[in-house]
Order: sequence, then structure tokens, then C-alpha cells
Amino acid sequence: MSEEKSAKGKGESEELIALILVRGMINVKQGIKDTLKMLRLHRKNCCVVIKKTPANMGMVQKVKDYITWGEIDEATLKEMIDRRGKKNPKDPKKTKPFFRLNPPKKGFGSKGIKKTFAEKGALGYRGDKINDLIKRML
Repeated sequence: MSEEKSAKGKGESEELIALILVRGMINVKQGIKDTLKMLRLHRKNCCVVIKKTPANMGMVQKVKDYITWGEIDEATLKEMIDRRGKKNPKDPKKTKPFFRLNPPKKGFGSKGIKKTFAEKGALGYRGDKINDLIKRML
């Protein structure tokens, strides 16, 4: 039984979330800029994939008014790596830890980039609908 618990514990910590920077960096407070830099989100329409840990989720909550995020599935992650993955010049076996994406076809949402996803905007938690957004941005 202890093996089953440890396998479950590993599976929960291995859950991946995708973060996409939706808004620009002009007139943003320094603390939020630093957090976005730690998350490797430097430009609009950049995407990073991180593990869902309490520390990472704390950073996500701090910058929730500038990003959208959700759980990414394996097929979308593989497609994103194939189409947008760039080799790291320092270590050719690894890819860069971020993806530069196009603006989404048909836009982020009907209310724009200043409203939450629940209000038919672009910001905040999307759940598994992040996969649809990423596919429109590839």
C-alpha cells in the first residue's frame, strides 16, 4: 500500500500547468515584474509549462491579473514542443524553457484582456480549456 501512496504522491506533484502572459509589461509594479521574470514570462504571448507546486501556485496568484493558466495535456505539450520548441544554444540536447506563440486566432475572449475568463475575458484560470487556446496560438 505504501507503494500506491508514493505513486499517487508522485502523480499529483507531476501535474503540469501552462502559463501564458496576456498583458504587456508597461506600468507594472516592480514586484509583479520580478515574479513574471522568475516564471520566465518576458513578452506577451509567451508560454511556460511548470509543475503545480504550492510555491509556483503562490507566484501564479500574485500575477493572476496578467496571465492565464490551466492544466495542459500530453498531446498539446508534445505538439507545442514539436512546432515551437527552440534548441538551447548552450546545451543542444535541451529546449528553451519557454515558447513564443502567435496571438490566438479569433482572439482571447469577447470581453478582451482586462476581464477574467469567468467573465468571458482572457485572464485567470481556464482549467483544461487552456489546451484550446494554445492550439489556436500555434
